[in-house]
Amino acid sequence: MATGSFFGALLSVLPVLALADGSAPSIPDTPAGHALASWLEAFNSGDRATWESFEKADAPWLSTDREIALRARSGGYDLQRIDQSDKLWITFHVKERASSAQLTGSLVVKSNDPDYISLLSLAPAGAKSGEILVDDAERGRVIEGAAKLLDEFYVFPDVARNVSAKLRAQQRHSGYRGITDGDVLATRITDDLHALSGDKHVAVDFFPEAMAPAEPASRPHPDPRQLAASNCGFEAAEHYGPNIGYLKLTVFAAPETCAPTAIAAMNFHADSDALIIDLRDNHGGAPRMVALICSYLFNEPTHLDDIYDRTENTTEQLWTLVYVPGRKFTGKPVFVLTSGRTFSAAEEFSYDLKALKRATLIGETTGGGAHTVAPQRIDEHFFIRVPFGRIINPITKTDWEGTGVEPDVQVAAAVALDEALKRAREQTTSSSRRSTVGHSGRAADRVPTAQYSGH
Repeated sequence: MATGSFFGALLSVLPVLALADGSAPSIPDTPAGHALASWLEAFNSGDRATWESFEKADAPWLSTDREIALRARSGGYDLQRIDQSDKLWITFHVKERASSAQLTGSLVVKSNDPDYISLLSLAPAGAKSGEILVDDAERGRVIEGAAKLLDEFYVFPDVARNVSAKLRAQQRHSGYRGITDGDVLATRITDDLHALSGDKHVAVDFFPEAMAPAEPASRPHPDPRQLAASNCGFEAAEHYGPNIGYLKLTVFAAPETCAPTAIAAMNFHADSDALIIDLRDNHGGAPRMVALICSYLFNEPTHLDDIYDRTENTTEQLWTLVYVPGRKFTGKPVFVLTSGRTFSAAEEFSYDLKALKRATLIGETTGGGAHTVAPQRIDEHFFIRVPFGRIINPITKTDWEGTGVEPDVQVAAAVALDEALKRAREQTTSSSRRSTVGHSGRAADRVPTAQYSGH
């Protein structure tokens, strides 16, 4: 998780909400305060069902397994004090029960959905004592810088003008007053940008360490060693009985580094009778990796997308590759698993295969982010990720921005794999039976000889 800094006392006197045992400091009676109380109650309960209920309602981006493991190690947390607080954000100190270690925390809830926690961070007390304090002047510079960069680069100029005007108005009306922590400020601005634009890609990032003037990106390309350590996002490549391939992909990493891993994964599944591609935890990545993997699923070069770039006023076509190493996976069923966390390039992959009728999508409607993004520098500590382009599907003539990709088979993400396996087994069994009917001998004695034609 991100970490934050915590300074000073309460900004104002607020009504308070006391914890049940009365031993902890009072928590402000605000949306952020309510969220803090709910988190502490769920985390300290040590009960998985209680935690899962909280996570589903308030913070679905958290990992249940990780939080339950952290609860077991820490023994839970006791609230020590509230440092700063406002309606939508709060900073605080807690003590770890198992070790008495002191931690500082920050929590932010969304402006348009105050039950949703958009930032929850913990760090050892004093770990960030040297971090910069954001003052009034810096807050003004960040808001104005973000507004100007939106006006200059955002894919839809009319939307940019509207959003930047409202962002400036929010600043004038003290919408960010009193925030001295960079992570909290970046999260609050991001939440407002999402609410004002409806675009989940636009975001502000904060860096405690000053970024060099020539730094090209708020999120530099991953180190090749880190990609290798994560297997380029290819988390699992397995087989399920009778002969069903399963590929779990958590990111579409740049093919410049990760093409060999993708090629090996697709060739590993070449002899499968059906293929399940799991994108339930995939948050996006590189469109060209999307094209590389799609290239194994089509016999002929296939037009996937048009990518419009406002900054250059150009449109680039994205096609499958004419040649890929090894054998293709064509003429056999493909299933793609989705969830509400599936986002960006993972949605592009899902949307394209659905439009081309090459795969059956199973799971939940995806997150709804179809724009291409580039980071822009506000100052040495703050960057803004600005969507500067959009994807246009050549078949539908539109995209999935704001709506997400609807699966062909709507089921909870947790059971999507079971549903896909059931359907894959039904289809491959039916196909196997059809391929042997009418031939001499018993069906069980014959092996289909034409199921890999075209490779």
